Amino acid sequence: DDSAEQAGESTVVIRVAGLWKKLVNSRAEMEIGRYHWMYPGSKNHQYRPVPTLGDRAGPLSSPGCFECCIKCLGGVPYASLVATILCFSGVALFCGCGHVALAGTVAILEQHFSTNTSDHALLSEVIQLMQYVIYGIASFFFLYGIILLAEGFYTTSAVKELHGEFKTTACGRCISGMFVFLTYVLGVAWLGVFGFSAVPVFMFYNIWSTCEVIKSPQTNGTSGVEQICVDVRQYGIIPWNAFPGKICGSALENICNTNEFYMSYHLFIVACAGAGATVIALIHFLMILSSNWAYLKDASKMQAYQDIKAKEEQELQDIQSRSKEQLNSYT
Repeated sequence: DDSAEQAGESTVVIRVAGLWKKLVNSRAEMEIGRYHWMYPGSKNHQYRPVPTLGDRAGPLSSPGCFECCIKCLGGVPYASLVATILCFSGVALFCGCGHVALAGTVAILEQHFSTNTSDHALLSEVIQLMQYVIYGIASFFFLYGIILLAEGFYTTSAVKELHGEFKTTACGRCISGMFVFLTYVLGVAWLGVFGFSAVPVFMFYNIWSTCEVIKSPQTNGTSGVEQICVDVRQYGIIPWNAFPGKICGSALENICNTNEFYMSYHLFIVACAGAGATVIALIHFLMILSSNWAYLKDASKMQAYQDIKAKEEQELQDIQSRSKEQLNSYT
């Protein structure tokens, strides 16, 4: 009787252990199925061990020079590089040509339109101040272009190495947003600079077109040539009491034939073109920075999702390990 009772108790224990094993396994399968339903992309996820130094020491497994060059070229922000080159070229043309053209303009005014120094003293001070401003603009945009190019490298690395050890931060995204705002402000300011640089081009074009009228066969050799004049006082660059202020006829034609006029006219055209190129570069930078900021924002969300997924997978592994431990304890 005692043996039969012990056999019955062992049978009950075995049955209870079997039922508990089925219950634990079904619970683990339900948890795994619920996780896979919430995160479909985690079904094929596998943890890959980090290769040790011995695994990477083989000469056949090490990448060659060509692969390293391709990897380096893949991380270059070509859009930012093109915008930086365009910005440097535009600023260099505007600053260099504008500086020389302003000096030539002062020489033309002093020699032909305003012989009294006191009449154009204010204009000379303003032009000298503008030349110093040109120095500051060139220095600032040289540094700003390098910073934007470095930011392009940073953002490209952040996007390409999203699944690696690189982590974007809120500070980095805030800096990218600040660059977007600053580039927008600079773009609006350079639109004004571009419009302002077109004013001397318009003035020199009027003088040049008047000289072409004097040289034309219809007016050449007639008495009406001396009636064709150019008065720079109407542009407001010198006061109305400046002497002579107005040049007519053959004297005006001689001014158009001087090297100062020829060089200043064409340099102002190039400076205006440089200001336009800088505006285009800043618009290009604005599009790049806006796109990079959006990429960083999406990258931060993707990183948060990956962290949550890794945490869920770790919890599932813990549940499975605890279930196996409980099953082993009952068996």
